[in-house]
Amino acid sequence: MHTVVLTKGVPDFREGQVSFDEDGHLERGKTPTVMNPNDQFALEAALQTRVRHGGNVSVMSMGPPGYKEVLQEAMESVYADDLYLVSDREMAAADTWATAITLSAAIENLDEMPDIIFAGFKTADGETGHTGPQANWCLDMPLVTHVISLDIDEEERTLRAKRLVEGDIEEIETVEVSLPAFVVTDPEFVPSYRSAGERLTLKDLRAATTERAPDYEDYLTVWDHADINVDPDYIGLDGSPTIVSSVDPIPKAPAEREATMVEPEDVDGMQEVLEAMQSAVGGDAAAAEGD
Repeated sequence: MHTVVLTKGVPDFREGQVSFDEDGHLERGKTPTVMNPNDQFALEAALQTRVRHGGNVSVMSMGPPGYKEVLQEAMESVYADDLYLVSDREMAAADTWATAITLSAAIENLDEMPDIIFAGFKTADGETGHTGPQANWCLDMPLVTHVISLDIDEEERTLRAKRLVEGDIEEIETVEVSLPAFVVTDPEFVPSYRSAGERLTLKDLRAATTERAPDYEDYLTVWDHADINVDPDYIGLDGSPTIVSSVDPIPKAPAEREATMVEPEDVDGMQEVLEAMQSAVGGDAAAAEGD
């Protein structure tokens, strides 16, 4: 069974300030990037499918050359048999619609259509959750979103999934669709390995992907817009109907507590600190003083 997982790089805010150009577009080539956290659940769903049904897991992303490392992260942190990066300048500054067109064209450029395409719920930067469903619209497949568990019947070529209704953890429904299908996993997705055999297979696959990851470029295919036969007018900034009007900096959170500086030689001040600490833990300051 062939599955494709769509992933994306998002700014790593731990590395400091994110870079924007004068038009308000994120400069991804100048911004430290990591794999979108929600995409891990899509990778876990693909790995579960690989364990139970064999086959191949391809991980695909659209972005600058630096996204190679995002794909390596996907291979190392969860699983991948091979990797695809769709990248050139014509794709720069794409919104979700132009991105979906590009990714769907890349999927159609594979040797064969995958049985299942997985995508994460939404990205940590855009927060729209549009790209997966829009790519699915281009591919005209059955779509199941907010998936928290799934099973596949290979003989019947069907996928049965439990999903959250409108993202509500209190309401769950079961749906069944025919393959090929497009699945958007929810952050509540939890993989399930029911037998010792499945758990042993999982262990072997995890070891294999960890071994592959340092040499990930041996498993990487890079395509530009000509390789996937898309018109530059329909991708990148030219193909993006979204207009960025402005970008506001993230405000610094106000301090919620006040701090009082006490010098070590300030006996009275240190005594007050000790009494406050003893009170907080329910002890007795006088007993501590006697010690």
